[in-house]
Amino acid sequence: MQKILQDYQIELALEPKGEVFSELTPAELIEHAILNKEATLSASGALNIMTGTFTGRSPRDRYLVRDEVTEDTVHWNDTNQPVNPSVFEALEQQVKVYLDSCKSLYTRTANIATYAKYSRRIHFATELAAQDLFISNMFLPKQEVEQQKDWTVWVASLLKIENYEELGLRASNAVVLDFTRRKVLIIGTAYTGEIKKSMFSMMNFVLPQDHGVFPMHCSANTGKNGETALFFGLSGTGKTTLSADHDRYLIGDDEHGWSDEGIFNLEGGCYAKCINLKVESEPDIFGAVRFGALTENMLYMPESRYLDYENSAVTENIRVSYPINYIPHVVKINHSASPKHIFFLTADAFGVLPPLSKLTVEQSMYYFLNGYTAKVAGTEVGIAEPVATFSACFGQAFLPLHARRYAEMLRDRLQQDSSTQVWLVNTGWIGGPYGVGRRIPLYHTRAMIRAAMSGALKDEHYVQHPVFDLSMPTACPLVPDTILNPQSLWQDAESYTHKAQELKDLFEKNYQKYTY
Repeated sequence: MQKILQDYQIELALEPKGEVFSELTPAELIEHAILNKEATLSASGALNIMTGTFTGRSPRDRYLVRDEVTEDTVHWNDTNQPVNPSVFEALEQQVKVYLDSCKSLYTRTANIATYAKYSRRIHFATELAAQDLFISNMFLPKQEVEQQKDWTVWVASLLKIENYEELGLRASNAVVLDFTRRKVLIIGTAYTGEIKKSMFSMMNFVLPQDHGVFPMHCSANTGKNGETALFFGLSGTGKTTLSADHDRYLIGDDEHGWSDEGIFNLEGGCYAKCINLKVESEPDIFGAVRFGALTENMLYMPESRYLDYENSAVTENIRVSYPINYIPHVVKINHSASPKHIFFLTADAFGVLPPLSKLTVEQSMYYFLNGYTAKVAGTEVGIAEPVATFSACFGQAFLPLHARRYAEMLRDRLQQDSSTQVWLVNTGWIGGPYGVGRRIPLYHTRAMIRAAMSGALKDEHYVQHPVFDLSMPTACPLVPDTILNPQSLWQDAESYTHKAQELKDLFEKNYQKYTY
């Protein structure tokens, strides 16, 4: 115990008065979480927790310290809100006093990034065993790396900031990143996604700045021939589902870097949304919900411990975290080849975008910066018809630098290797907007993606979309020709053109934010 305290006084700058549990195994953490009444054990063996008030991230309560390191580098906006170093110091003292006084403290040192050349070592401290299980699942075992620049993350989920108003904060919860001190404070929220995304935000700052590496919010897999594919997309567009392919090997499901050496995963686990999860449609994820996995905000079937995947009474954002090796067909190497194919996934509820389009480099930057999908009626209160949603680079909430910086890195990578092809994939509606048309069948989308990766579409004839000027294939194996041109499925051509122009205007208006 004395050695543990000495180590963490140095690495974490804490002086805990309670018990310190360091580097516990998943089995030990599950036992602690149950004994501490943090969680329950489901019939599948997964540990199930309720995160309380916050069942998702709170982007309005995320702050970055504004100092000489970040003043001229961070793109200050609604998602990159500034606080002074003195505010961070005041919060740091509050968290230190709180964690030092906790009855139990769980500590772990882990790494982010499978490629050690670009890795960071992170020292975590949290009051909850279940959160340490999440950290164990999502991050990589600690390792020594060259030019070490350690980070520290303090998680005080049950602490409330009493004087938040005088500190200039919006609420009693906050996530604050300090790039100078290399430290993160997570206060007043038990939603584990804040831990994961704070580290992704950190890597989105340091990888371009320190290494010239392009960080990406995407899933990735590779074929038996070694060719890599990337899948970008916002929630509900099929990113996780389409990257899970039994004929290919998963690199990772959410966060990656693209260096001169190729693609590498930032994480050691997966964090999957599992509302309406079914073994028939997503057997790999379903099978991963077992002992060692951590489910969040899920309810049980009546009078049982069987997880109810269809019950969204607590939140639609029910999730599971698990080590990546819970998925069969995972790559074993630390980095893979640069991508041959990149897919931008969008669920277009206006029903006007083609199911598949081939993009030029310029179009790739345009659609990457727009990061489009659509919300549909029923997903949020007050939505009666489709609403366009734009998130720069398909991950605006996690981008400390200006979005154009990331888009230019994408452009540079594409120009360096002209063999990389970018595709726009509409996983949404055809034949009319949501409520009138129908959603494109998943098996047709899979067939188009497989055809693109196999080279079957390389020599097919293409036609240009009349409004978006996108190159659409006229034929694709296992897909009816009529599906490929969205205009042909509308009963009224004039209505289609009007709706397409309406969406195009929204694209143009949003894109103006990124023009110089």
